[in-house]
Amino acid sequence: ARIPNVHLIALFIMVLTTVYRFKALFPIAIYILLEGLVYGFSVWWIPYLYLWPLLWGVVMLLPKTLSDRWRLILYPIFGLLHGLSFGTLFAPVHALAFHLSFQGMIAWNAAGFPWDVVHGVSNFVIAFLSVPLIRLIRKLDHKMRSSGNV
Repeated sequence: ARIPNVHLIALFIMVLTTVYRFKALFPIAIYILLEGLVYGFSVWWIPYLYLWPLLWGVVMLLPKTLSDRWRLILYPIFGLLHGLSFGTLFAPVHALAFHLSFQGMIAWNAAGFPWDVVHGVSNFVIAFLSVPLIRLIRKLDHKMRSSGNV
């Protein structure tokens, strides 16, 4: 990432979950595995096992027939909340791994909160691309299926 905590993964998870539902777990699992293979399986990687599937689960709770208008409202909010809560959701694993007290965990989380703000705001902005991407992927998927290439 050129800018820390600014990336497209939350957008991709929301879009793929909307289009492919349960099948979206496959690329999410591959992403998590690749992160570990590329950057090393360390303490930072463990929360990925629940952080990204959590976003998938939230999107799965929405009705399949949700309108684009509601997606343009909800997906940026989900992206914002997921980014803002990222450090908080990471904190228990770090507290256990580094033997932090509850106060130490809170201090660690507070020190990283500015990056969670960057994460949340960037997710919020990027999530406005969700509806056009959902439309594009559905169109391409339909084209591939109708041509017999899938």
